[in-house]
Amino acid sequence: MTIADRWLLPDGMDEVLPPQALRMESLRRTLLDTYYRWGYDMVVPPPVEFLDSLLTGTGSDLDIQTFKLTDQHTGRMMGISADVTPQVARMDAHSLHREGAVRLCYCAHVLRAQADEYQGGRSPVQVGLELFGHSGIDADVEILQLVLESLDVAGASHIHLAIGHIGIYRALMEEAGLDAQARGRIFEAIERKALEDSDALIEAQVADAALAAMLKALPRLHGGVEILDQARTMFAGASASVMAALDYLVQLQQRLEASHGDVALYFDLAELRGYQYHTGMVFAAHVSGYGQALAKGGRYDGTGRAFGRPRPATGCSMDLKLLASLSEQQPPADGVWAPAEYDAELQARIRTLRSEGVRVVQALPGQDGSALEAHYRCDRALVKREGQWAVVPISEMK
Repeated sequence: MTIADRWLLPDGMDEVLPPQALRMESLRRTLLDTYYRWGYDMVVPPPVEFLDSLLTGTGSDLDIQTFKLTDQHTGRMMGISADVTPQVARMDAHSLHREGAVRLCYCAHVLRAQADEYQGGRSPVQVGLELFGHSGIDADVEILQLVLESLDVAGASHIHLAIGHIGIYRALMEEAGLDAQARGRIFEAIERKALEDSDALIEAQVADAALAAMLKALPRLHGGVEILDQARTMFAGASASVMAALDYLVQLQQRLEASHGDVALYFDLAELRGYQYHTGMVFAAHVSGYGQALAKGGRYDGTGRAFGRPRPATGCSMDLKLLASLSEQQPPADGVWAPAEYDAELQARIRTLRSEGVRVVQALPGQDGSALEAHYRCDRALVKREGQWAVVPISEMK
């Protein structure tokens, strides 16, 4: 191994240096303060849990992303958290035991064996919101509004919100009554938007011509709000569950346009991401210039069933690293440079400034004052004038 190789990081792992680290921390505080004002209580999940709970329920499809290790105390298998959502669901169901609506938020490092297809990287800092105990559209709207506010706070512009509803596909497939193998093949083709493949499979497996036509139309129904009108016409003979899902999407579109008319809405009725645990609305927020979603989430009712307390739930997750990269401006040079000398009055002045929230960088012996603004973010300095330590602009240091 060469010296250069010794400093290589594993694929998908990164370090955060100044000033990006400061942007991340500042944004983290702002986001958590925002969520607090909306009534969300912060939780801190453990970095490692036993696999029995970590991969239960909403976490059941995370097995391939989870780093596993053996607990030296018990001999049981543990996993490093790859997604906080299942952990927070466990907290709501097993630890808190609160009744009614419960709002929780978090910001935690997670580790993934494989990069997330929708939010790249293997070591994101996951920011999330979970709202348990309410199954209505108001809870989903609240989560979406907070997502949009989070992106706005982070400096995003020209936001595109892609929305789907797992319930439409699920209801149509239940009506088709296919076996697991046929369902799996059709699911895989629709998820890939492989229209010719999905058409052929549906024609071969679904005997009801009207139902087959609806299933074939599903991956083609994506675009602006006009898609919802087209879907109403296409699914006119569908079950009540399908029509209820469409009614829901129409209401959601109206609510979002009333509160966030500047956000571009995109509907994809064959969006099947998270099909194994999502039960209703799913969404992903995109910003121009980024190849992956900056926020994703949806409804996942029934969470907590594995812990003996099924609950309706809706939520979202974001990567703080991605959010912080939306704003590339340098942190302001707003600090005070102090000379490298011990003087009781100087030390008292430094303590006073720091207690007032001022950034004070005191030089070390032999350290010159070059590049104060660039390296130390200092635009002022403490200098002795007429026997008193005064704060002056750097240009007046001499």
